[in-house]
Amino acid sequence: MQRVLVLNATYEPLSVISVQRAVVLLLKEKAELVEAATEYLHAACTRVPVPLVIRLVYYVRIPHPVMLTPTRRSVALRDRYTCQYCGQTPGRNMLTIDHVIPRSRGGQTTWDNIVAACRACNMRKGDRTPEEAGMKLRKRPGRPHYLAFLMFSEAGPRDVWEKYIYG
Repeated sequence: MQRVLVLNATYEPLSVISVQRAVVLLLKEKAELVEAATEYLHAACTRVPVPLVIRLVYYVRIPHPVMLTPTRRSVALRDRYTCQYCGQTPGRNMLTIDHVIPRSRGGQTTWDNIVAACRACNMRKGDRTPEEAGMKLRKRPGRPHYLAFLMFSEAGPRDVWEKYIYG
């Protein structure tokens, strides 16, 4: 079943909903169509393009920030399933999680200290810092700033959504 990305009025990602719910929001004029598929939904007297991304007309205030804990899956999603040392995308099963500052040296399992790495790079780095191993991080790790981060991992990757999710 297809899913639709919902953006706040400020184009921040809010959630992922069903196509049926998205069409209802569009027909009630509570949302506007941002991206659509080439297919159409047909009714008795109208046809509507299948929505991929919609934007709410009115701003929805988020009461408090959501604190996400780093997991293997969420770190891989944040790093776009790419090794942060060599830049390869070996696939979900071949990615590991690497502590930039090794745990044996006091490194914590926090967003700022863990990255996705392919098995070869993780083995090569071993129990050293990237500087000691002569390796360079492609991107400095950090906590993701988008709210619906985990919801998108459940919905599966969408090329159309990337520019809205990753900025």
